[in-house]
Amino acid sequence: MAKPSDKTDLQLALAASRQAFLYILLFSLFINLLMLAPSIYMLQVYDRVVTTRSSETLLMLTLVIVFLFMVMGALDLVRSRILVRVGNRLDMQISERLYQATFKRALQVPGKPSAQPFNDLTTLRQFLSGNGLFAFFDAPWIPVYIAILTLFHPWFGIFATVAACILMVLAWINEKSTQSLLGEANREHVQSQDLAQSNLRNAEVLQAMGMLPNLLARWRIKHHDYLLHQSHASDRAGVLSNLSKTLRIMFQSLILGLGALLVIEGSLTGGMMIAGSILMGRALAPIDQMIGGWKGFVAARTAYARLNALLAAIPAEPQRMPLPPPVGRLALEAVTAAPPGDSRPTLWELDLLCNPGEHIAIVGPSAAGKSTLARVILGVWPVQRGCVRLGGTDVGQWARERLGPFIGYLPQDVELFDGSISENIARFGNIDPDRVIEAAQKAGVHDIILRQSAGYDTQISGSGGVLSGGQRQRLGLARALYGNPVLVVLDEPDANLDASGERALLHCLRQLKTQGTTVFIISHATAILDHVDRVLMLQEGRMVACAPRQSASKASEPPLRPVESPVHSIRMRARGKSEDAPVPPPQSTEPPTP
Repeated sequence: MAKPSDKTDLQLALAASRQAFLYILLFSLFINLLMLAPSIYMLQVYDRVVTTRSSETLLMLTLVIVFLFMVMGALDLVRSRILVRVGNRLDMQISERLYQATFKRALQVPGKPSAQPFNDLTTLRQFLSGNGLFAFFDAPWIPVYIAILTLFHPWFGIFATVAACILMVLAWINEKSTQSLLGEANREHVQSQDLAQSNLRNAEVLQAMGMLPNLLARWRIKHHDYLLHQSHASDRAGVLSNLSKTLRIMFQSLILGLGALLVIEGSLTGGMMIAGSILMGRALAPIDQMIGGWKGFVAARTAYARLNALLAAIPAEPQRMPLPPPVGRLALEAVTAAPPGDSRPTLWELDLLCNPGEHIAIVGPSAAGKSTLARVILGVWPVQRGCVRLGGTDVGQWARERLGPFIGYLPQDVELFDGSISENIARFGNIDPDRVIEAAQKAGVHDIILRQSAGYDTQISGSGGVLSGGQRQRLGLARALYGNPVLVVLDEPDANLDASGERALLHCLRQLKTQGTTVFIISHATAILDHVDRVLMLQEGRMVACAPRQSASKASEPPLRPVESPVHSIRMRARGKSEDAPVPPPQSTEPPTP
């Protein structure tokens, strides 16, 4: 059994609402006691008013029953409002934590982001706020109604017990016959939604290459399977629900026949006969409601299980002690790493020391591990073995919201967000106009922004809107440079740039060099390689070489210690020339003295 300290945030949030549920249970007690009023009213009307023909008694009984109905309605209204607030409170307590967990899962399972957890939270909240939950609060009072029927006559109690047992068996059959079908339907529904979201994210590609019919066919299969399982479950649940409702009405009528027989025998009054029929309907109503609302209960239960599993698999970030601002000295210590969820390393035993202000280019063939190395340097992907240190501190020891302002990152696929240009550059934090303009000028995008309809206040969408690919990339570069970070990682920063954009990028690199910013660049462009201090070559996840750039200005430097294999001409690799090109003397991985 899990200890209290092992509970997930969802379980703790529900436990925090325990007092509200107790209030709802208390209200249910009084509501169910007031539900006895119609039966008592009917009993008194038949046994007292009709026999005595007293209109005054009828008036008083009617006034009392009207008052009791008003009280019952008020209590039911309050109970409903409490449930609504319990659902809203649960959402407020868990939504931020769920957002963080969903974000971390997207990092751990790249390429498969899903907003399904938020749909699950909505399903759970709606069930807690709806009328389906009332049946579970009313069910404990079924024995009370049966006990009162027994007081009327033992045969009433026996009949009501048998009827309740039959309906409970139907409820159990409903659960067993629909559980697997509803579970499968929910899984198919989640998969079809994820597939549709993926298609929408790539709408332009699908339209351009006419791929929509093919992917639509794949989505149709998933959606059809979901509808099929859902229909089978609904058919079964519908049969049992209608059977339950029919039996409840039938039992409520048959008890009248039983009561009439007892009246004929003289062991029951006419008022008790009518009151017993009303009590019978009330006793069986919660079971009937549970069968009718079982699909909603199963959906809420499945949503709860998925949310609980997600929050248990991704615990909340612990509170970390604030650390002093880092410097740009980066060290890789025997780093072995792999993409999240993959046990096969794509980086092997990397050792590297990068001094503050040093610029290093990362080159290598496809699948050499360049992008993996970038993500490991940033601390986005964890290492399997070894350590990545920034300013002497393991990047894993930092709270990301504190480390983030000191790091700049330009990914290969630039993602912007809905908001203004200034908000995107300022990383959606507090906007410092001077810093925003400074970052834009460094990235060479300041003049481009001023030509937009509203300048820095121009609203853009997640896809960039009116901005071209090159403009989006330069805007992403400005975001990476905002706040003068000590470490900047650029993944193919020249991929979408024209000649003017490339000149602006080189000017930006010179500025960063002057400021002492440490920069890692994934690029094979000769112009960029001419502006870096060292070139790190990766091949099949291993560091083949890390040597100063090949230029005339470095020719006079003393020869450096060789690494694992001879260093081929980096520039010739960048230009795609033959491997038979002349090989320079072996060089070392040790950085130059700052």
